[in-house]
Amino acid sequence: MGREFIKSHTDLEVYQMAFDAAMEIFDLSKNFPVEERYSLTDQSRRSSRSVCANLAEAWCKRRYRDAFIAKLSDAQAEAAETQTWLEFAVKCKYLETESGRELYKTYNSILAILVSMIHNPDKWIIHTNK
Repeated sequence: MGREFIKSHTDLEVYQMAFDAAMEIFDLSKNFPVEERYSLTDQSRRSSRSVCANLAEAWCKRRYRDAFIAKLSDAQAEAAETQTWLEFAVKCKYLETESGRELYKTYNSILAILVSMIHNPDKWIIHTNK
């Protein structure tokens, strides 16, 4: 989708990917053991949702290059954290290996887009005439 058609953070491909992945993690984590409720379940849900929240904040801070990049960096960190929780879920046998692998690959794609946005912020920020 070209930038000219993006009116909201929800129009961003990376946001849509992250939202869908977070919802998949939510659904899959319903099957995690009850003893993981306050650790792996909550942490994987929180970090995956935080990718979306940080993207929304970044989009609203496009007038300020450094703030935009900082929020994208936060989204990047949360995506990497989510990958770590996915690894734990697979190793603990709470998540099927193939499901974990597919979600991990999705987060690799999300990370690649975020890195590109961080390295090319001028394409996204709002330029004001001074």
